[in-house]
Amino acid sequence: MSERKNPDRDNLVRRIVLAVVGMAIAGIAVGFFKRAFFGVDPFQCFCNGMNQVVPIGFGTLYMLINAVLLVIDFFLDRHYIGISTFINLFLVGYAAEFSENMLARWFGDLALPGRILFLAIGIVTGCIAAALYYTADLGVSTYDAIPLHIADRKPRALGKIVPFRVVRIICDLICVGIGFALGFMPSIGTIITALFMGPLITFFKRTLSDPLLKKA
Repeated sequence: MSERKNPDRDNLVRRIVLAVVGMAIAGIAVGFFKRAFFGVDPFQCFCNGMNQVVPIGFGTLYMLINAVLLVIDFFLDRHYIGISTFINLFLVGYAAEFSENMLARWFGDLALPGRILFLAIGIVTGCIAAALYYTADLGVSTYDAIPLHIADRKPRALGKIVPFRVVRIICDLICVGIGFALGFMPSIGTIITALFMGPLITFFKRTLSDPLLKKA
């Protein structure tokens, strides 16, 4: 007799693959983003703003901020805490550092057209990465969990349900605003990601990552 397949186990394996691939791509995306030299993403803008007023090393502060957000996520909706959360917390930074170093070695300092191209690649790959590990549903980053939770609660504005892409834009703009108020100057890349990452994540989740899981 042939061995019967376990659909639950197969589905879990596919979700783990999506999560790991998504996190790996996320690290690569950060490398492209940093080599573009057009500013940091909204959450990094917030962290750098906090670093202006909290006199400790940035790495330590970044871990503390994520630890606080992890506690908040636990009480808001622990559904979003999972293996991907801890992979993001402890390993994506190393992947980003490796990606940045390799890109610097291969391409050196870029002229303006190259920097624009790297910014575009960083934004697109970052959104694809987020869509993959959102679909995997094995946890998301501590910051990503906040807009997802708000969107899942279906807040209403003027009688209409606010979709995730709008909630994400609002959260990103709040991070940029706080970072700026605390003394960190955002750049054009920060503004672009704040306005477009939410809609792009939604687009790639609907057209790429969700169909991938269903097709498998």
